[in-house]
Amino acid sequence: MYNIIISIFLGLATYAVMAFGLKLQWWIAFVGATIVLATVFYLISRIIMKKIEAIMSGAMKDLQTQRVTSREMQVQLVDRAIKEMQGALQYEKWQVYVGGQVNASIGMLYYIKRDFNAAFPYLQKGFFKNWVTMGMLGVYYLKKNKKDKMMETFEKAVIGTPKESLLWALYAYCLREAAEPTKAREILEKGLKKLPGNEELTMNLARIKEGKDLKMDSYGEMWYQFHMENTAALQKKQQMASMTGGMKRKVVRR
Repeated sequence: MYNIIISIFLGLATYAVMAFGLKLQWWIAFVGATIVLATVFYLISRIIMKKIEAIMSGAMKDLQTQRVTSREMQVQLVDRAIKEMQGALQYEKWQVYVGGQVNASIGMLYYIKRDFNAAFPYLQKGFFKNWVTMGMLGVYYLKKNKKDKMMETFEKAVIGTPKESLLWALYAYCLREAAEPTKAREILEKGLKKLPGNEELTMNLARIKEGKDLKMDSYGEMWYQFHMENTAALQKKQQMASMTGGMKRKVVRR
């Protein structure tokens, strides 16, 4: 990365000047070089990260502040946000992990708009500690019948983010979909070791032991963003939830 290279170069140059030019003792030159290296690295990192944060926050702000109802307008806003985020990729060679984080964000937006093939190359280059985008990548591999790659992706994800209940549940759900109920049960058990007493994982472990499908509705929108259920099924659930809510309100009024 450029900031590392520049910092090391200036640090070595400082050492050479102090040790050979000014004839100072080696340890004084070493301390001076270390201070220069650390300072330059910090300043460059701060400048680059501020530029990236400005681009990313601007793109996300456009998505969050503008209220649109039509699907076409929503897609246009997402496309504009993606284009803005792609501008941040010019800094990926300057700062460690920048490329992974920006690629993960772009991949997530493509995935949410259901352009899975466009999302894939970005998700593949993403940051392993971004559990949401790692989960999306795992689901993509599942849908492409690449079970080994799916499992490899989720294993990296749970190492990077071991305390996220939905990640463990999603991993188990994908294994269940891949006709691996035994492995799905083992994953839920591992998840409960990291999150003892977690209600969702406990419930789904009981369900899978009974041979039932995993129940993911309690995770709400966080679950729906992975597009594991078709649109018709989601609309039906939302209608049922709305009807149930309305009936409860009527009972309360009485």
